[in-house]
Amino acid sequence: MADRQALDEVVRFTSDLIRIDTTNRGGGDCRERPAAEYAAARLAEAGLEPTLLERTTGRTNVVARIEGTDPSADALLLHGHLDVVPAEAGDWSVHPFSGEVRDGVVWGRGAVDMKNMDAMILAVVRDWARSGFRPRRDLVVAFTADEEASAEDGSGFLADRHPELFEGCTEGISESGAFTFHDGAGRQIYPIAAGERGTSWLKLTAHGRAGHGSKVNRDNAVTRLAAAVARIGTHEWPLRLTPTVRAALAGLADVYGLEADLDDPRDIDGLLAKLGPAASLVEATLRNSSNPTMLNAGYKVNVIPGQAVAHVDGRCVPGGEEEFARTLDELTGPDVDWEFEHREVALQAPVDSPTYARMRAAVQEFAPEGHVVPYCMSGGTDAKQFSRLGITGYGFAPLKLPEGFDYQALFHGVDERVPVEALHFGVQVLDRFLRTV
Repeated sequence: MADRQALDEVVRFTSDLIRIDTTNRGGGDCRERPAAEYAAARLAEAGLEPTLLERTTGRTNVVARIEGTDPSADALLLHGHLDVVPAEAGDWSVHPFSGEVRDGVVWGRGAVDMKNMDAMILAVVRDWARSGFRPRRDLVVAFTADEEASAEDGSGFLADRHPELFEGCTEGISESGAFTFHDGAGRQIYPIAAGERGTSWLKLTAHGRAGHGSKVNRDNAVTRLAAAVARIGTHEWPLRLTPTVRAALAGLADVYGLEADLDDPRDIDGLLAKLGPAASLVEATLRNSSNPTMLNAGYKVNVIPGQAVAHVDGRCVPGGEEEFARTLDELTGPDVDWEFEHREVALQAPVDSPTYARMRAAVQEFAPEGHVVPYCMSGGTDAKQFSRLGITGYGFAPLKLPEGFDYQALFHGVDERVPVEALHFGVQVLDRFLRTV
């Protein structure tokens, strides 16, 4: 079990990392190097030899390997990103880069996404160094840049240019899993991620005939684009039940003592209605999705532009990519072109694996009242890029949260924060898992 110093360090490291502003505004506007140097220094103090790598100056990644006791065992990757999304200080109760600890809570951008997990990894590794413990499997620790944008300077760069650093890794764990979900009826559910929808960010372009705003124009690019965007935004995507989501539904049905025919869409709808708030754990991953997010056209109110552009955040369930592209062709029609601006694969991981069983057991040891279920993330993580190396990814960043603490709403939200006790729980569970896996 992790010692008292590890519990103190996870709080301090979370706070310190938050104070290092690694805001990623996209387009290369970020500098993770100070946070990477901080993490590397903590690893070096634990006797490891971290390597700092950059594709672009200032966009720094850290990789280190802990040798296990069984050379024949597959290696395990522990990864967390160092960058964070922007935060407007005026909107927050506490300055987003203060790292302030107030009333038993650590405040700041990155507190849940995901400098908390970075700090947990550092605290566990240092605890092992003090006690002389070595894991059975080699562990590769990676702190990455650029996850909040394209990952081209982070996990994508590492996977494509430095695969040798991940030699032997067959599985990995990272963010967004094993947190407490309170269902409002006294149940505590701990979803462990075993899948991710794929990323399909789109650019739509409509062309037309430029002209005066007072004249009749049947070839108006804005009109064409607006019609396509409306069709995309209101499209009802069909149900596509993947193995991970099927397992999630089965697990939730078991928690609630319900029965449903998961091959019957009507039964699934009925099950979701009976799950109450817990339905939110699966609703976003039952099908593909397409949400228009940006529009850009024209430069003056009385000028009809010759071109109009929109962007759409598309997500695909595993196996849903072909349907997604075919449907976009239909929804955009002949007058609007579309293309992928950024595309990453959907992921699935087995929920009957020994690794998943050990994650489940570690959570249940410290939260015996909890119900562990698998789930699929609606968004994506660096696991997508590391999958290029044949690494199966799970979401496992354990946190025991009090009722009323809306963990998922704090991702990219205002007043992002994490309870100190949640960090202590996370270190203990992560330590137990890594000792047994």
